[in-house]
Amino acid sequence: MGDHVEPAGERVRLVDVALACGVTKSVASRALNGDPSLTIRPATRLRILAAARELGYRPHAGARALAGARTRALALLIPDLSNPVYSRIVRGACRRARERGYVVLLVEDTPADGADETFADLVEEGRVDGLLIASARPDHRLLASARLDRLPHVFVNREMPGSGRNVGMDLAEASATAVRHLYALGHTGIGLVSGPAELYPARVREQGFRDQMTGLGLDPGCCVSAPFSEEGGSQAARHLLARRPAPTALYCGTLGQAIGALHALHVLGLRVPEDVSVVSYDDLPLADYLSPPLTTVAMPLLELGAAAVDAVLDQLEGAAPHDVAIPTLPVVVTRASTGRVPTR
Repeated sequence: MGDHVEPAGERVRLVDVALACGVTKSVASRALNGDPSLTIRPATRLRILAAARELGYRPHAGARALAGARTRALALLIPDLSNPVYSRIVRGACRRARERGYVVLLVEDTPADGADETFADLVEEGRVDGLLIASARPDHRLLASARLDRLPHVFVNREMPGSGRNVGMDLAEASATAVRHLYALGHTGIGLVSGPAELYPARVREQGFRDQMTGLGLDPGCCVSAPFSEEGGSQAARHLLARRPAPTALYCGTLGQAIGALHALHVLGLRVPEDVSVVSYDDLPLADYLSPPLTTVAMPLLELGAAAVDAVLDQLEGAAPHDVAIPTLPVVVTRASTGRVPTR
C-alpha cells in the first residue's frame, strides 16, 4: 500500500512534503538534506524546498542525527559585541535560524584576539553549513580561504563588491534622513560623529552625510571619526563643538557615541536641545529613557539579520547567490533631543 496523507497533526511529516510535490519520500529526503548525488531537475529541487517551508516541515531530531549530512549550524561573525546595532542583527538572525531548524554560532571579530583564525577554522573543518560575515575588516583571513567559495555565505551590513552575496540596508539614506530632519528644524551647522574610517558602515554613513549636506548647500566637512563607544562619542563631540562657528546639531553613528556626546554637552554646560540638538543612528528602547529622550533614525536591523539567514539557507538549498537589499527605509523617531535652531 502506498503512502497517504493523514489528517493534519502537530508535526508535518516528510511524506506530506513528498506527496505535495509528486515525488517519492526518498527523493524529498535527499533534496532536503542537500545530497549532491541526487539527479533531479533544479526546478524540482526548489519545488521540494518551497513545499517544506510552506508546510512547516521540520526533520525529526533523530533523523537529523542519522543523516549527518549537515551540522544545522550557521556562523555569524560580528566586529563588536558591545555595539547595540549588531545585537539587533544577531537577534533577527537567531530568531529566523530557529524558525528554520538551525542554530547560530556567534564569533566576535577583533584583530587582537585571533577570532579570524577561529572563524576560518570553522570553515576549513566543515563545522558549519553557512556563514554570515558582518565583520567590516578588509584584511580578514577568512576572505582568503579557498573553502569560502564552496560554502554558502553572505556579507551582512557590509559590502564585498562583485560578490553577489551582499545583504544590506540603505546606510547612506540613514544619514541623509537625519540631516534632512535637522535642516527642517533650521539647523545649517550640523556635525557628524562618525566611526572608524576603516569600517565599511562608517564610511557609507559618512558619505551619505556629506552628500546630503552638499545637496543642501551646507558645509559637509564637519566630521570627526571616533570609536563606536561612549568615550569616542564624548571626545568627538568636544572636538566638533570647539570649532568656530560651532555646530548647532550633532548626528552620531551609534547609540553609545550619542550617550557620550550627551555627557560632553552636559559637562560643557550646554543644554539639549536648546543649545545643541542630537540625533543617533538606530533606535533602541533605551533612547526613551535618556535625559532628554533621544531622537533616533530607526533601521530594520531585525529584518536584516533574518534576511541574511534566509539568503544563506536558500543557497544551501540550491538557489543561486544574489544581493539582497532590505526595502524598509530609515525613519526618524522624534524625541526631545532635537528642536528648532537656537538664536545666537
